[in-house]
Order: sequence, then structure tokens, then C-alpha cells
Amino acid sequence: MADTGLYLNYQGLLMPRLTHSEESLKYLEKFTFKDDDIFAVTYPKSGTTWMQEILPPLLNGGDLNAVQTIPNWDRVPWLEETRAPLVLDKIPSPRAIVSHMPYHLMPQTFFNSKAKVIYVTRNPKDVLVSSFHFHKMASFLDDPGTFEEFTDRFLAGNVIFGKWTDHVKCWRNLDLGDRILYITYEEMLQDLRGVLEQILTFLGRQLSGDALDRVVDHCTFKNMKTNTMSNYSLVPEGIMDCNKSSFLRKGVAGDWKNYFSPELDIKFTAAIQEEMKGSNIKFPWDEE
Repeated sequence: MADTGLYLNYQGLLMPRLTHSEESLKYLEKFTFKDDDIFAVTYPKSGTTWMQEILPPLLNGGDLNAVQTIPNWDRVPWLEETRAPLVLDKIPSPRAIVSHMPYHLMPQTFFNSKAKVIYVTRNPKDVLVSSFHFHKMASFLDDPGTFEEFTDRFLAGNVIFGKWTDHVKCWRNLDLGDRILYITYEEMLQDLRGVLEQILTFLGRQLSGDALDRVVDHCTFKNMKTNTMSNYSLVPEGIMDCNKSSFLRKGVAGDWKNYFSPELDIKFTAAIQEEMKGSNIKFPWDEE
């Protein structure tokens, strides 16, 4: 690891010091979940910002005011980050919360609650490409090196929040029953309205057709990219340099094909398949 000074090591996971502290992680450990909390979990670069955009209007009858006036890190905070203790207790129920935490590091109150989880997965090849660009523009992450070097680090789990395969597996085959909904980033790209209807059903909520149309339109990647409350343009350039790469970059599936050589594709696919062996988890991109 080039500069461990940038990261905290928490239970073997690397987390950026800029957004995580020992205090914020203690807050996580002692956090009290409410039964009506909605918890969106992702591996980094898998659609977190998108869920921060989608959940507030679905929970408040289609009202877009919150997503147009409150920065996403305050309207749907990360449970493990330093903003959480400052804002979470002030958010009215039902609260929407996001997290990159693995299942086994959730606070005890999560397991005892009825809080619902939406787990979003994305093709790991696109996750890798997105993460590579994020490391280039974010001063609080270390230099990714070449794409091939970063791929090796990603596969070894020497990146923030560890191995993609560990994360995906730990949130499956659980005792959560109907408390968890699995969706993919790719499904959101293909049929955003269908996915939002799925989420509404999962949450036991309804919106009128017109209200849902408004939310779907607002939550398209194109519109989200221009929303200053969501596109991280409010963050100082010294922390995230949008001249190097915009935070919300392309919002597409399959961009990995512009970066992977045939050899790297074979190596990456084999490594992921080996890690997923015996898990019985199938993804739509496995056939590509």
C-alpha cells in the first residue's frame, strides 16, 4: 500500500481517514437501528450515489425537495462516516442510510431490528474502472498506479473495503429473509422505473403514476449528474479534482471493455470465478 497514512485499518478493512474516524466507527458500533430504517448497502462505486437520490422521494411521496436542496451525504448519510453522528439523529423517520460495511461488522441492533436492506451489485469489471478513475481524482485516496497494477490490488483486496467478492458473498445466504432486496446497477440502467416499482413494493409504499414518472426522470444519470446536491461539485477541488475526472463519470454498463486487454479479462474473470466458487450466486454479466 503506497500510503497507509491516508487510511484507517478497521477490522482488517481500509477506510479513508478523510471520511472515517475512530469516533465515527464507534458511533457505528453503538448505533441503534429503528424498525423502519431503510439501509442501502453497496461495495464502493456500485450505485451508492444513485440510491441516495432514489430513496428520499420514494419515502416522502415523490417530493423532490430534499434531493434538490440537501447534499446527498446529509440527506442519506453513510453510517460509518464522520457525518453520521452529526446528522442521523436529526433525520425524521423513515430514515434512509447508506453503507459500504460488510454484514459481520453491522451493529448488534441491526440484527435485532426489522430494518430493510437494499443491496446493489455492479459488474466488478465496471466497479474496477470506476474505482480507478475515482482514485485519480480524489486526493484522500492513494495513487492507483497503472490500470494493471490497480487491477492486481483490487483482486487482492488491497483497496478500500476489501475484496469485492467478500463483500458480495457476505450479504448473501443470510438470515434476513424478506428484509433484503437484491438489485443490480445494470437493472437500474435498463429499467429504472421497473426497479423503483420493485423498491416501492419491497418497502410497502405506493406512488401515483405521475409522481413515479417525476422521480424516474429526476433520477436518470443525466439529470443526477447536473444536480449540485449529488454530483460532488460542492466538494473543494483539493479533495476531489473534477478536472481530472468527474465524480459521476459515465453511468454506463460495459465501459470496462475500453480498458481490459483480452489477457487481463481472462485473468480477472478467472480470479473472480475462483473466489465465487460454491456460492451459487449468479449475475447477469456472468454470461458476457
